[in-house]
Amino acid sequence: MTAHHTSPPPPGRDTTIVLDLGPAPHDDPALEVHGPLDGDRLEAALDQVAVHHPDAPAPPHRIDRHGPVRHTLRLFAGAPGAAFPWGLLADLLTHPAPGTRAVRSVPPTTLQRELLADADAHPGRHVERLTWAWHGRLDLDRFRASWQSVVDRESVLRAAFGDGSEPLLLLHDDVDADVLWLPQGTVGWPDLVEHDLRRGLDPRLPPGLRVTVLGGGSAGRGGDTPSRVLLTYHHALLDDFSARLLVREFYRAYLAGGRLPGGERRPDIRDYVRWLHRQDTAPARDYWSHAAPRADAVSPVPLTAAPGPTTGRTEVRLDAALTERLTAWAAHWGSTESGVLQTLWAVLLYRASGAEGPARVRFGVAVSGRGITLEGAERLPAPLRAPLPLSVEVDPRSTVATLLAEVRDRILDMAAYEWVSPGQIRDWSASSASVSSAAEPSPSVSSPSVSSAAGPSAADSSPSVPPVPVPSASAPSASALPDGSLLVFEGGPRTVDDLTAELAAQGVRVGRPEPLGARTAFPVTLVTRRDDDGGLVLTASHDRSPYADATKALTDSASLLTEVPYLAADSTTVADLLRLLSTAPDVPVPAAAGPSHAPVPEAPAELPLVPLREATGPGAGTVCLVQTHGLPRARYERLAETYRGPESVVLLRTTASGGHAVPGVPHDTGPPLVLAAFSGGGTAACEIARRIATDGGRPPLVVLTGATTDDAAFARTLESVAARAGHPR
Repeated sequence: MTAHHTSPPPPGRDTTIVLDLGPAPHDDPALEVHGPLDGDRLEAALDQVAVHHPDAPAPPHRIDRHGPVRHTLRLFAGAPGAAFPWGLLADLLTHPAPGTRAVRSVPPTTLQRELLADADAHPGRHVERLTWAWHGRLDLDRFRASWQSVVDRESVLRAAFGDGSEPLLLLHDDVDADVLWLPQGTVGWPDLVEHDLRRGLDPRLPPGLRVTVLGGGSAGRGGDTPSRVLLTYHHALLDDFSARLLVREFYRAYLAGGRLPGGERRPDIRDYVRWLHRQDTAPARDYWSHAAPRADAVSPVPLTAAPGPTTGRTEVRLDAALTERLTAWAAHWGSTESGVLQTLWAVLLYRASGAEGPARVRFGVAVSGRGITLEGAERLPAPLRAPLPLSVEVDPRSTVATLLAEVRDRILDMAAYEWVSPGQIRDWSASSASVSSAAEPSPSVSSPSVSSAAGPSAADSSPSVPPVPVPSASAPSASALPDGSLLVFEGGPRTVDDLTAELAAQGVRVGRPEPLGARTAFPVTLVTRRDDDGGLVLTASHDRSPYADATKALTDSASLLTEVPYLAADSTTVADLLRLLSTAPDVPVPAAAGPSHAPVPEAPAELPLVPLREATGPGAGTVCLVQTHGLPRARYERLAETYRGPESVVLLRTTASGGHAVPGVPHDTGPPLVLAAFSGGGTAACEIARRIATDGGRPPLVVLTGATTDDAAFARTLESVAARAGHPR
């Protein structure tokens, strides 16, 4: 079911808002609007507040008009003002989405909720980047128009999550494509990528995709230096297959002069959500309650000691000839390249566990989610890919053919239920375990020490959330225990193969998009993909933790992939494979040296509060600028230079996820205090105001304006508000 809300176009001039939450207990809030305000616009904003916060009160209101461009909005007496999301209302009134006419909402999928929750808890996770080279002339106007055409066609790119504990997926009718062009030489490519990494991408703000181009345009029409394209997206909205689909759509639009023929794509994310809701979960529940890994399955983290600091990313390549031989060998034994890699990874984990004799190992495997019965799913841009738990028994005495067959059969069995999420599997297996433990005493289970180093706080690279541990007293199942690694075999669409000639006719040659690696809660992720020459590229990634890396696990995987095509799988045992590897034992990685809660910083961390301007005298007070996610610091520095009041000016920086480090604000600033932000920062500013007032004090005034407001005009408004801050109503 979808909700529909209409809204008028944005006003023709900038609007500034001053919000006074009133004295404790904040039961008399007032919102001053400096700029045009009509009833339709206000009602549309309140409708959108209701979509974002369905549980918030929808209070009656009145507007006191003091002139054509000055109004005061108040709640009727007795309305629960403190509970109302005033900051969001201020954001919507100062900067509604350009051209927005409607916002529809659908419930997100279970996988989306899990990804969003993990991203909120661990800023920076689940943001992926694709990059490729563009050789030849790049028409910037057509480039931008082509991406805009893709955004117009794909509803998922106009989607964003609402706020609240149960956020809805909001689908906007009109959203501008986010395309940034930087002339060649303005910044180095590594610095650009690092800046994009630190910036992150907020899945609560459309569009769900950002495009950055270095070079091209008039500066790139001559010479041999190619342009570089960086595509950034969030796995809660798009999986990697989807991103490659969208790149292909972009090329089609570019070849057509900047516009895709036809209307909006169907099926889209709304159709997929409806399809999911129609599924009977009973068969999937029954399957996963029995197929989920048992508690005795080990999942070691395949990291080894390194002689020095590591980068967190290692890559090896198999050439096309070796890859072709591997493909033929896998087919001969009834498997695939991915099946062979999964089998060999199980052998490597068995070795890392130190087991003697038969033992079960477990790890995550990413499934495409596109083998479902929804017509058109194979061409649907959406977050369908999910990591599912795989567990197999590794017996050194068994043949490689036997292990290959077991892995193949388990993958085929789970294919019928690849639309479920890790959290659902966790709940179903835990419920089954509780029933079993109630019927008979639980067996004594000891958690492997190697696996314990792979707690869910460690992170790296692909699309999802490993299951959350449950109390050990309730489980012969291990699906709720953290997996130490995830395997991803990318089989996305051929992005430009059949468009190469058409692009060449226009003087354009492009490379294959390559992923830079997304951080997730898996300690180690191994991603395998094809390169332009038909070879295999294996990339292992993990958090940048000193003196530990996945190089040995990756090189051992490549070594086995190179050797097995020359072996007879029906007579070669697992023990034979182990003997092919180096006899030197792995150096275990102690827990302290394993993947850390956050990457090791490459530069000193900046303080949350950044002084921009000193006060001209003691006790003058402070204007605290709350940084809006995506706006550069230079904008706030210019505002501080323009400010002429006696107060000091400080900047409260955003975190990588767009949040704010709030602790310390009320103590480091001294009254009177004014909080100010550009549109998009209203919710954060109001939350800070409420926190400051938790001890019974009066919340500071909050001032919000649009991002296009002139610095001098905004500075004058802040000077006026700061002057009255010491004389509250």
